[in-house]
Order: sequence, then C-alpha cells, then structure tokens
Amino acid sequence: MTASPAPGKLAAWYAATRPRVFVASFVPMGLAALLALQDGVFNLPVFLLSLVGVMLLQTAANLVNEYMDFRKGAEDLKQAGQGMVIKQRLLTPAEVLAGAIASVVAGSLIGLFLLAQSGPWLWIIGVGGVLVAITYTAGPYPLAYHGLGEIAAGLFMGPAIVLGAYYVMQPDISAEKGAMLSLTAFPVMLMTAAILHANNIRDLEADRAVHKRTLAVIFGRDVARLEYRVLVIGTYVAQAVLVLIGWLPVTTLLTLITLPQALRLIGIIDRETDPLLLHRAQGGTAQLHGRIGLLLGAGWAAWLLLHALF
Repeated sequence: MTASPAPGKLAAWYAATRPRVFVASFVPMGLAALLALQDGVFNLPVFLLSLVGVMLLQTAANLVNEYMDFRKGAEDLKQAGQGMVIKQRLLTPAEVLAGAIASVVAGSLIGLFLLAQSGPWLWIIGVGGVLVAITYTAGPYPLAYHGLGEIAAGLFMGPAIVLGAYYVMQPDISAEKGAMLSLTAFPVMLMTAAILHANNIRDLEADRAVHKRTLAVIFGRDVARLEYRVLVIGTYVAQAVLVLIGWLPVTTLLTLITLPQALRLIGIIDRETDPLLLHRAQGGTAQLHGRIGLLLGAGWAAWLLLHALF
C-alpha cells in the first residue's frame, strides 16, 4: 500500500523549521513573562501574540538559512545538520523560499499590530528582528558568512526579545528599566550564541570549503573550542552576577544542577572532530539552553510564590 505524500511533506516542513532550536524563542519570552509578572504588568493575550511573532521570525531565519546555504553550496559537504531538506529533495528551493517569505510577512503583520498597541521603540526592535532573520544568510553582506552570526542571534534572541516582549506589555518604561531588562537577558544571550557556535564548529570544514567565514573558520578549531567554553561557562557566571546584584532571585541558581551536562558538552567539543558526534553536541547545547531556561523560570516562579504567600 502506497503512503500518502502529505505526511511526508509535513515532516519535511517540520524538519525545515528546525523546531529543536525553538527554545531560543521560548526561553527569552519566558524571561520577559516572569519580569512582567514580577512587576504586575503581565498581559496574556499580548504575550501569546508576541510569542507567535517571534517564532515566525525564527522560522523565517531558519528557512532563509536553508535556502541560501543550498544556493551557495554550503550544504554540499555537510555530513550532519538540521534541515537540509532541499539537499535531500524533500522540499524544492522555491517551496522553502515561499515559506520564508510567508513567515516574514506573517511575523511583520503581528509586529505592526503590536506596534499599534505599544510605542515607537518597538519599531527599532521589530525592524531589527526582521533584518536579522533575513540577512543572517542573505543579502549583500550575510551575517553568518562574515563571523557575525553568533553576535546577531545572541543579541536578538536575548536582550532584544526580552526588552521587546516586556515593552509591548508595558510601554511606559524608563531608560534605566530598559537597560536592566536587557542586561538580565545576558545568560540567555550567551547560551543562544553557544547553540550557533556549536553548529559552526560542527560545520567548520564544510563551511571553510565554500568560504563561509564563521568565527570557527576565521580563528580555527582551537580558538573556536575556547569560545564555546567561554560562552557556556559565561552563562553561569553572568547569572551569578545578576543574582549578586539583586536582578535575579537567588532561587534561579537552581540552574546550577545543569553544570555537569555543560561540562560534558564542553568535553565533547574539546575532543571530537567527527561531524556526527559534534551534531549531537549541538543538539545537546540546545537542550541545555532549554533546561537552563526551564529551571531559571521554575526558580523565579517559586520566588514569586513565596513572596505572595509570605
């Protein structure tokens, strides 16, 4: 009996959107929600709409990356990686490009609606997010091809999302409050950058062959391994500093139970060169990002509950 092609097409789109890395949207949005709850300004409908908009822009970035890497031959030598649906002929280049355009348009429409509900500063955050999604691998100066991928993704999927999501719920914030919100997202920013950097370490040789100048290609494997270590350990250090200055509750240090997993991942990145093993480490980094976000949220929620009760 021949299977219907529809489930296969749906599976291909599922792979192309790379849902494993959606934690990069969920974690900063969760942090924004906790900050809003703490300040008594949380708005569930606005938050959910913002979450959909952010996920659409992340989807657009993933699809643009899929399309442009295929067009530029960056996937020709890859042995492992997310997506690769065009290379495997699961989707056509035209289908992936259409999906990217649809995601950008839908995300932008949500952004315009939220702009009408908040204030003008959302223009900067929203336009910046759209530009990062598109120019990550496209345009005359694709960020990921010039060593700027980790920086752009970290800033957008960290401080920009936290500040933007809070802002649409409470537009009346001072510059000092905006700076605090942005700095509170630093642990999230570093772990997001670590996911991208693990991806680039895995693809180092394939990227070098097609002149995709990621930081791993520019500085070489040894420095790339050091950078990964700095990003992962820096996540815990940044959180500890935020707890010490009182911007995060002490109960968020529940994230420290993930430290053994972080050290195991650092060991794999330090030892291995096999793309298949490094692919697992990249997936493990995304999982670590999600677990840190979940535990940070659980610790913060416990703190808010304790204050409500006592």
